[in-house]
Amino acid sequence: MRKFLYFIGGLIFLYLVIEHNFLWLFGRVPSFDKLEKPEVDVTSEVYTADGKLIGRYFRENRTPVEYKKISPLLIKTLIATEDAHFYEHKGIDWGATISIFYYALKGDKRGGSTITQQLAKNLFKTRGATSRGLLGYIPGVKTFIFKLKEWITAVKLEAVYNKQQIITMYLNTVDFGYTAYGINTATHTFFSTSPDSINTQEVAMLVGVLKATTLYSPFVRPVNALKRRNTVLNIMARDKIITQNQADSIKKIPIELKVDMHMHYEGQGTYFRTMIENFLNKWCAVNGYDLYADGLRIYTTLDSRLQKLAEEAVSEQMSELQARFFRHWKGQNPWIDENKKEIAGFLDDAIKKTEAYKRYNLKFDGNKDSIWANLTRPKKMRVFTWDGDKDTCFNSFDSLRYYKHFLHAGFMTLDPFKGHIKTWVGGVNYKYFQYDHVVQSKRQPGSTFKPFVYLAAIDSFGYSPCDKITDQAIQIDYEEDSSGIKVKKTWKPRNSDWKITGQDMTLRWAMGKSVNTVTAQLIQKMGWDAVIKYAKKCGIKSPLRDVPSVGLGSSDVSLYELIAAYGTFLNKGIYTEPIFITRIEDNSGRKIAEFKPITRRAISEESAWLMLYMLRGGLEEPGGTSQALFGFDLFRGNEFGGKTGTSSNHSDGWFMGITKDLVSGAWVGAADRSVHFRISAYGEGSKTALPIYGKFMEKVYRDKSTGIKMGYFPKADFPITKSHNCRTYLPRVDSTLVDSLVFINGDTLGTIEEDIQ
Repeated sequence: MRKFLYFIGGLIFLYLVIEHNFLWLFGRVPSFDKLEKPEVDVTSEVYTADGKLIGRYFRENRTPVEYKKISPLLIKTLIATEDAHFYEHKGIDWGATISIFYYALKGDKRGGSTITQQLAKNLFKTRGATSRGLLGYIPGVKTFIFKLKEWITAVKLEAVYNKQQIITMYLNTVDFGYTAYGINTATHTFFSTSPDSINTQEVAMLVGVLKATTLYSPFVRPVNALKRRNTVLNIMARDKIITQNQADSIKKIPIELKVDMHMHYEGQGTYFRTMIENFLNKWCAVNGYDLYADGLRIYTTLDSRLQKLAEEAVSEQMSELQARFFRHWKGQNPWIDENKKEIAGFLDDAIKKTEAYKRYNLKFDGNKDSIWANLTRPKKMRVFTWDGDKDTCFNSFDSLRYYKHFLHAGFMTLDPFKGHIKTWVGGVNYKYFQYDHVVQSKRQPGSTFKPFVYLAAIDSFGYSPCDKITDQAIQIDYEEDSSGIKVKKTWKPRNSDWKITGQDMTLRWAMGKSVNTVTAQLIQKMGWDAVIKYAKKCGIKSPLRDVPSVGLGSSDVSLYELIAAYGTFLNKGIYTEPIFITRIEDNSGRKIAEFKPITRRAISEESAWLMLYMLRGGLEEPGGTSQALFGFDLFRGNEFGGKTGTSSNHSDGWFMGITKDLVSGAWVGAADRSVHFRISAYGEGSKTALPIYGKFMEKVYRDKSTGIKMGYFPKADFPITKSHNCRTYLPRVDSTLVDSLVFINGDTLGTIEEDIQ
C-alpha cells in the first residue's frame, strides 16, 4: 500500500511541477481559461459587392464550420481510422498507449495519440518553441515531456468540452497539407465542395491524408495517396460504415480532385486584393485586429461580373498588342532615346537594379568578376508568355532582356455617384508582374489632362464650348524655379501631325480633335496655375510642375486619380473620393467598421454638364481622337464621352471613357519609358488603350447580368443656349464604314520646354 501511495503521490507531484512549469523546466501548459477560449488563427475573407468570395488572408488557411455542417460519414470514418475508442476514453486511450511498446518490440511503429491529444497538440502548439521548457532541449527527455503535457491538456479538454465539440474543434484545426487547415478549407481546396457534401471516396482520401500530409499528399505522392485512401475504405467496410461491395467499387476509380487552392496570384482581382491587403494591415494595426488570424469578413465595392469582363478585355487586347510589339521590334532592342537610337549599356544599368545583382553583390563583396559570372550562368526557369507559362534556360541578362520587351496595362472602373470602384486590373499577370499600374505607377497622361484646361476656361474664365480660337503657332516664354534660381525658358508646342490649319475652331472641336496649339493658347491666356488649380479641385493629388506644358499632361499622375477626377464631370460637379471597402465584420458577423466616401463640391453642376458635352466631342467632332470606338458595337441608343492621351515618344497610351453610369480608364506602356512603339500608327492611345475600353464595354452591354444598360447622359438642369450647344458638321458615321475613315492623331504631348538661348 505504501508503494502505491508513493506512486500516486509521485504522479500528483509530477502533474503539479509540469502544470506550474517548475523552474521553467517544462514549458507552459494551457490553463482552463485558455481551454475555454482557445486562440485559433482564422482566415479573413474578402467578398465582392455581389457576394462572391475572391480572396483570403491567413497564416494558416482556416475557416471554421459547425458540427451540423460536417458529413456524419466523415466523422464516423475519422473515428474508425484515428481513434476507435473516442467515445469511451477521457482523453487518453491507455490500451492504445501501452500497445505502442508492444508493437515497437515487433518493429511496427504505431501512434497511440487520441483525437483529443491531437487536438491539444494542434490547438495549443504543445511542441512549439513557446511551450518548450529547459528539459525540452534534452534528446529523449523532450519527447517524454511533450507527451505528458499532451496527456494533461487532453484530460483537461475532455473535462471542459463534450465529444461533439472536441471532434468539431479537431476537424476545424487539423492540417490537411497544402495550406489547407481545417475541414472546411480542405474540402474546398481538394474537391471544390463543402464538408457536408463530400462523397465516400473524398472522405476516404481526406481522412487518409491525416496520417502524414506529405507522404500521402495526392499532389506530391499520388500513388501513396491512392493506397492510403483504399486502406481507409477497407476500414470503413470493416466497421460497417459502408459495405464491402461499395469499398471494392470505389477502389477501382482514381482519386478525383477538383482543386481550388486560392493561391494569392490566382483568381479574380489579384492586384485589387493586394492593394486592400496593404490598406487592411494599416487599419488592423490602428484598430487592434490581426488580418491573418481574426477571421474578418471584408466586403468590397468590386463587382465580380464586371471584374471578369475587365480582365478578359485587358488580356485580349494586350495579347494582340504584345504580338504586334514583338513583330515591330523583331531582331532589334526596343530601348531607344529621343533620337530613336538604341541606348548603350541599357541592360548593364538595368541589371544593377535587380534583386539578383544585389544578392550577388552582397555575397561576393562587390567583386565584379564573380558577380558577372553568376549573372551570365544559365539557369532553368519558367517564364510568362501569352500562350501560357513556358520552361526555358536563361541567364539573368537573358531574362531581363526578355521581360523588358513586355507591354503592361492598367484598367479601372468607377461608379462616381457612390464612389465605388467596380473593376481594378493592375497589370497583365500578377504572378510575374506585381507592380500595380492603377495606383502605384505614375506616368505622363498626355492629352487626357487637357479637359482640366477647358474646365478652367469654362468654369472660371467665362468661355463656352462654342467659343472659337484659331489654330495657329504659339510660343510661351516663362520662368521656372530651379533650386531657388529662376531659369528663363520657352515652350513651342506643336500639333502631333505637324500641321497648322489656321482654322477657327470651337473649344469643343479643339478638345475633341486634341489640338495642342489651341489648348496652349488657352493656357497662355488663363495662366497654367489655373489649370493646376482645377486639376486639384477635381481630385488630382500628384505634384504638378508649375510650367505651361502641365496642361498637355507633362506631369506624372496615376490612373486611379485621373479616373476619380473624371468622375467629377459625371457626378454633377461633386468630387467623390473612391472607396474599395464598404464594411468589415468580425468572425461572428458583427459589423466593426463601415466606410463611406468623402464628397465635396468641386465645380458647378453646369460646368460639369458642359464638360460631358465637351468629352462627347471626341466622337462627334471631325477628327475626334475617340472615334476608334465606332469600331465596337456600342452605339445603339447610347452615348459616350471619351479622351485619348499619348505621352512623348508614344511611351504611354491612355483612354478615359464615360457613360451615364460609369467612368473607366485604361493605360498601356512598358515598364521603362524608353521602350515603346516608334510610330503613332501603333503607339498612340487610340490604338493601345482605347481598345481595352471598347472591348470591355461591349462585354458589359452583352452580359445582362451586370445590370448596366445603354442610354444617354442626363439632360441639363439649366437652359441650353447657342453658346452651350454647338457641333462642327460631321457626317453620320456607321460602324460598317469605320475602316474607311482616317483618324487624325492629335493627342500627343508635343515638344517639351527648351532653355532660351
